[in-house]
Amino acid sequence: MTPLVDVMLVLLVIFMVTAPFMVSAVRVALPQAEAERAPPPRAPLVVHIDKVGQVFIQDRAVDPAQLRAELTQAASAAPDTEIQLRADAAVPYGRVAEFMALAQAAGLSRIGFVTDAAPPSLP
Repeated sequence: MTPLVDVMLVLLVIFMVTAPFMVSAVRVALPQAEAERAPPPRAPLVVHIDKVGQVFIQDRAVDPAQLRAELTQAASAAPDTEIQLRADAAVPYGRVAEFMALAQAAGLSRIGFVTDAAPPSLP
């Protein structure tokens, strides 16, 4: 047992002596430049489709003509606008596909599907 303690103390001393040499930092003088700040990220367009197929934009019910106009307006303002689609689980896939086609025809191609986290499964 005593030789093991001696070896551990020697290793401890070695690590204490060599640790300051292991920390090495390269000192670099970085250039300074003036650049414009990046614009803040654009707020996404939140679209809900409830279980009966009614479409809501930013919690406001819209009919198909208004939906087309809103999507076209959003695309003309910023073509990289992201749509966050929150479709009810009972909505048929065809209705979601129709909305995606309408958004793409309006010029919006960034669509994110928002879901709820699944409850943890029991072991």
